[in-house]
Amino acid sequence: MIWAVLARRIPLALVTLLILSILVFFGGQLLPGDVGRAVLGPLADARSVARFNHEIGVDRPILVQYWDWISNFVGGDMGISYTFRSPVAPFVAEALANSLKLAALAFCMIVPLGIAAGVVAALRVGRWSDRLITVTGQSLGVVPEFISSLVLILVFGVWLKWLPMSADWPDGAGPLTQLRYLILPALPLVILFFGYVARVARSGAVEALDADYTRTAILKGLPWRIVLIRHVLRNALLPTVTVAASLVGYLAGGLVVVETLFHYRGIGSLIYTAAKAKDFPMLQAGVLTIGILYAIGSIAGDLISAALNPRLR
Repeated sequence: MIWAVLARRIPLALVTLLILSILVFFGGQLLPGDVGRAVLGPLADARSVARFNHEIGVDRPILVQYWDWISNFVGGDMGISYTFRSPVAPFVAEALANSLKLAALAFCMIVPLGIAAGVVAALRVGRWSDRLITVTGQSLGVVPEFISSLVLILVFGVWLKWLPMSADWPDGAGPLTQLRYLILPALPLVILFFGYVARVARSGAVEALDADYTRTAILKGLPWRIVLIRHVLRNALLPTVTVAASLVGYLAGGLVVVETLFHYRGIGSLIYTAAKAKDFPMLQAGVLTIGILYAIGSIAGDLISAALNPRLR
């Protein structure tokens, strides 16, 4: 079963990553400005700019540049940063590790809260608690991240002084200290995605409650707790697993606003900085790394869904 899922999903993921690599490479070429001018500064003379562009190879044919980059990337070489004149891989690895810390904390808060709220709403369909959870989730989901981040900074950082306003923890900080610095940046992500996960979990739970296998289990005299765990919750998790898996890539790489507001050195901030500086190797490596995370998360979601659902097997 596992090998069948992998045989079907891995080729599709590879094609998707190939298309992404083409889009990010040729899209980067459309950014305004000159690479040499962006790196050397506005006061550099034209000969120095032309010499720099020749040294890094951006004056070569664009198809040659793409082939060199993607072939080296597949071989494990992410290239040399135009800005720092050093390998890109260490910068991407450090930024990705930071983003994964924040993504893991947000994920561990979003998914349990969303599933619990969705199941509670499904068990009380049409009642005030169901409407309260649904309306609250939908309302929070439309609040932009920069607004919720600023409000949280004012409340918990400025007024109450419970949490640090910046996610830039001191050097040598332990796991608990890092966790304290990451709680506030994680909260805007919880606010943004709580309603989405809760809505999907509610829909799956309502469908499971109305299914024949649930009624059969009740008629057989199984305790309600067993029916809820083995039949309702297990089947309600199926659509939620796919949604949760898709969150992994976004939480790890789509955090530019949050990382900027909280001064966090993550991969989203790295990509934004590289785009401004026209540092193509850094930009391309960062975006493609996030694409790989999306692909891995999607495949993992399919494997978990197949393990939970006998019909898929």
